[in-house]
Amino acid sequence: MWLRALRALRALLRGKRRHRRGHGAGARPLRGAGRAGHTQRPARGGRGTAHPHALPQPVLCPQETGNPDVRFMHLDLASLRSVRAFASAFLREEPHLHLLINNAGVSAGGTTEDGFSLAFQVNHLGHFLLTELLLERLRSCAPSRVVIVASSAHRAARLRLDVLGSPAPGPLGPFQDYCDSKLANVLHARELAARLRGTGVTCYAAHPGGCCGSDVKQYVYGGWAWAWWCITDTQRISLEIMTLQPRCEDVETAEGVALTVTGVAQVKIMTEKELLAVACEQFLGKNVQDVKNVVLQTLEGHLRSILGTLTVEQIYQDRDQFAKLVREVAAPDVGRMGIEILSFTIKDVYDKVDYLSSLGKTQTAAVRRDADIGVAEAERDAGIREAQCKKEMLDVKFMADTKIAESRRAFELQKAAFSEEVNIKTAEAQLAYELQSAREQQKIRQEEIEIEVVQRKKQIDVEEKEIIRMEKELIATVKRPAEAEAYRIQQIAEGEKVKQVLLAQAEAEKIRKIGEAEAFVIEAIGMAEAERMRLKAEALQQYGEAAQLALVLDALPEIAAKVAAPLSKVDEIVILSGENNSTMSEVNRLLAEIPASVRALTGVDLTKIPLIQKATGAQA
Repeated sequence: MWLRALRALRALLRGKRRHRRGHGAGARPLRGAGRAGHTQRPARGGRGTAHPHALPQPVLCPQETGNPDVRFMHLDLASLRSVRAFASAFLREEPHLHLLINNAGVSAGGTTEDGFSLAFQVNHLGHFLLTELLLERLRSCAPSRVVIVASSAHRAARLRLDVLGSPAPGPLGPFQDYCDSKLANVLHARELAARLRGTGVTCYAAHPGGCCGSDVKQYVYGGWAWAWWCITDTQRISLEIMTLQPRCEDVETAEGVALTVTGVAQVKIMTEKELLAVACEQFLGKNVQDVKNVVLQTLEGHLRSILGTLTVEQIYQDRDQFAKLVREVAAPDVGRMGIEILSFTIKDVYDKVDYLSSLGKTQTAAVRRDADIGVAEAERDAGIREAQCKKEMLDVKFMADTKIAESRRAFELQKAAFSEEVNIKTAEAQLAYELQSAREQQKIRQEEIEIEVVQRKKQIDVEEKEIIRMEKELIATVKRPAEAEAYRIQQIAEGEKVKQVLLAQAEAEKIRKIGEAEAFVIEAIGMAEAERMRLKAEALQQYGEAAQLALVLDALPEIAAKVAAPLSKVDEIVILSGENNSTMSEVNRLLAEIPASVRALTGVDLTKIPLIQKATGAQA
């Protein structure tokens, strides 16, 4: 699938500038892009030749590809500093970028100079940073593409957001880091595609196939073997006996007579290693019915071809020889498919033009003719013999007259004895025949019962296999999608949970910062107010009592206004007093109490002010 995708992309890349990055097991020579005659300029970033995972040396030689535009630029994905340096050099030297392929698949342990897991940084963080640094160039060169090579191993990932990028613990830690990095690749591709929608830049995540192992196939017959989940591809093929019923209708024989022949064949897949490999190559991925159809068509083809070379008499009179011939001719062809023919027999032969019945009529007529001739010859011989006997009887009649009575008596006795013996033997033969017939009927019935039992067993086996197939089909079509949907919903819920936690933390940090700012403002205002009061107190001390008095006098209108504010809302004031008191005396008394109130509030004695002294004196 990955190779087909690259071939499809190649037709779109003529005249385009593309960059490919690789590392470790996923870094292979960039062959297709470097063919002579192509106008594209591929640039490939890889680790330095001194690194243990260095790229193959032929990539550094444009002469090997026949295209001088193929460039190699140093890039170490295990170093974020190297990634930034590579991006800076690329943007400075290359004005175009149409395709960015992020391809790395490292599963080794260790920690990078940036403090991250080696596998996670090489497989994801380095790609993520470089894609972000080159994103503006991709936008400016739209239409363009970003291809991220992921892996189906992302299904085994368990991203730990609290320690993201740290080496996973345990002996399988490097492999877990690899799976986490591939899940991060997929999430990166999805998010990048969503953000770049409508910009002309498309993003893809691809699974290239097996990431480790080899192309060597292992065949296990009647045993077990280890298989790595998500890595090893395991398939099964049935080795049970398959019953086929080849049928050829209206096939012309060598004489041009159309016959319909039905046979029964028992076949199975051979278990020898070489032949089993051939059968697996032909039939893996197919069900038993597909295998039956292939073998059935092969047998019917050979049956049809052999029918055309024989006469009706040869086919009808020697069915075993005909079946043997079909088996011998078809065995090599089905053997090349890893199939063995265990048995093949002719079940039925008939025609629609009564040719076979005509053959029977001819044979019947010949037998009837021979019977009539035999009867006539017997009657003739009997007449001749009878005449001879009469002649001899006449010759000896006179000689045997004296012995006639004795001979007649002996004849009668002998005849009675013979009749008795014949009747006894006849009765014994009849009883023996009936007994033997009953035995044969019993054997025939027993064979029929056994055949029915075998047929029922085969039918039960087929039904059991069908139940197993339907169960697996339900698992594949219902259970697995349901588990995948549950896993997706779980992941979405966990992501939503993390989002809510981060939002809550951000809101708490915001409230804390706002509180700190408000506290700082209040503190600053308080300090400014204290400084104002301190300066005011120093000024009052400097100016003395006269200044204080002036300030008090300046504040008296405001104090009076505040005191009179409630009275401004009163429509009418009624002063109640005794008979000896007047209204003016009450007013004067109230005015006389004002200096004492002001002194109590401000500490300033208004009675010392000349104007007020005059007023109080006059009042007195």
